[in-house]
Amino acid sequence: MNHQNWPDYFNASVTICNRDGIIVYLNEKSASQFEKYGGKDLIGKNLMDCHPEPARSRLRQMLIEPLENTYTTEKDGNRKMIVQKPWMNMDNFMGVIEISIDLPPEIPHYKR
Repeated sequence: MNHQNWPDYFNASVTICNRDGIIVYLNEKSASQFEKYGGKDLIGKNLMDCHPEPARSRLRQMLIEPLENTYTTEKDGNRKMIVQKPWMNMDNFMGVIEISIDLPPEIPHYKR
């Protein structure tokens, strides 16, 4: 396994879009998660079309400047943590990386 391909083997959904909002990468888990919307065929499509308001406005702002956004969500009893971070190449802002992690029903929280 090439270390540069780690998202292909990561047990969470990884989606990357460029600064125009165009999806440039979906790992297998992300493609599977969005299969009913086209799966891998979403590559080349605009990620803005996949988000309702107010998420669309937040994403639009994140494509203008390198902002971060982290939250949890629940749908049909499935909980997830969503982490959206700037996609950077050295100091060049390239777009946004979104990682969606399935959460167990109970999560311990530790202060260290």
